Amino acid sequence: MKSHDDEILRRTFLRYGISGLGLLGLNSLMAEPQASRGVINPLHHPAKAKRVIFLYQAGGPSHLETFDYKPKLAEMHGKGMPDSFTKGQQIAQLQGKPLICFGPQHGFKKFGKNGQEICELFPHIGSVADEICIIRSMWTEQINHDPAHTIMNTGSILAGRPSMGSWVLYGLGAETQDLPGFVVLLSAGKGGQMQPIASRQWSAGLLPSRFQGVKLNSIGDPVLYIQNPQGMNAALQKDSIDAINALNRTQYERLKDPEILTRVAQYEMAFKMQTSVPDLVDMSREPQQVLDAYGAHPGDGSFASNCLLARRLAERGVRFIQLYHRDWDHHSGVKVNTALKAEEVDRPTAALINDLKQRGMLDDTLVIWGGEFGRTPMSQGGDGRDHHIKGFSFMAAGGGIKGGITHGTTDELGYAAEENPVSVHDFHATMLHLLGVDHKRLAMKFQGLDVRLTGISGDVVKEILA
Repeated sequence: MKSHDDEILRRTFLRYGISGLGLLGLNSLMAEPQASRGVINPLHHPAKAKRVIFLYQAGGPSHLETFDYKPKLAEMHGKGMPDSFTKGQQIAQLQGKPLICFGPQHGFKKFGKNGQEICELFPHIGSVADEICIIRSMWTEQINHDPAHTIMNTGSILAGRPSMGSWVLYGLGAETQDLPGFVVLLSAGKGGQMQPIASRQWSAGLLPSRFQGVKLNSIGDPVLYIQNPQGMNAALQKDSIDAINALNRTQYERLKDPEILTRVAQYEMAFKMQTSVPDLVDMSREPQQVLDAYGAHPGDGSFASNCLLARRLAERGVRFIQLYHRDWDHHSGVKVNTALKAEEVDRPTAALINDLKQRGMLDDTLVIWGGEFGRTPMSQGGDGRDHHIKGFSFMAAGGGIKGGITHGTTDELGYAAEENPVSVHDFHATMLHLLGVDHKRLAMKFQGLDVRLTGISGDVVKEILA
């Protein structure tokens, strides 16, 4: 007959043994990156793109000095804007003021086999015209910067919703174990008002926080404290992280809070990044001709250097890469300031497209160029343009996009999207479609509702698909 002590020992063994098996299971889960597998598995349909590079031109580039030439507006320069266009329409800072037509401030040229019209300030983008699709019929709902950024990034004007990069990472997971799956880079230059960019634009919102974007610094150390302090080596650092994560896992076993797993994954990722990030930003092996093609001077924090870094991130398996280039807010001096911005973005944008193509990566990398809205065809302050939401332009290349085409039109004065209008939700739906995701089926239950990047609207723009 078993003694009472033997029975206690047996129960104790089973209790702690099962707990140990549970911890082993947790450890096996933690051995892989937490975002390594997305919730869309398998994909809803075959994907054309594996990753996205969004060259976000913050501030609102003027479509009338980039991709949408309007000769009729040039004819009407200095004349009153017809009431038939503007009556009852939402206007930002020009509300209640005389509305005067303001013609294109730079000439346009035809590029590529199909003669796409692009502003003469962008000859390098023109040189890759056969690779790009110009969408001239974008429109959005919000006329001021912050809410316009919010809806462009999250599909909603409500703060706290997940960014598009977070949705992509949540849906598809990451292809890299040593770098974050969603990386953000910021740059600024000359020629415009510098509007603030809030970190919530790359937030995971109501998704687990491990899906949020990670901002890398463009100048100095890309990540703070990337180097170990004096007296601390990699072995000691690993021991410390292992001890901290053991405590975190114990806490998870008690509380079952998924954010504890996020904390564990972040400690692990931070340790891996101490090795991967220095290699990422080490441009010493980049050929001089590549640096020259981008116009990049590594470490200067420029848009050009960030474009080169974006290619390197894409090579290493980062799923969503977003470059914010600021200063596109041209309430005055639109002619001279657009020229300054073109100097900063024209060459590196084309270089990135060419570089990806030469490396066999353009076919499965979706490159997007655009801002939160456009600018008015009416003048502000004599030589500037106000915010404009009724019609503006985007550019896309690679990743299943049909190159050498222009999609949609605005009216003859460039005021409103007229033919084949494309909403922000249409754009998001198309992006997800190219990644193999049905936008209606990528959702998170929140307060009893299915929350989506595209809300309750959005159609795939099939005409621009290869």
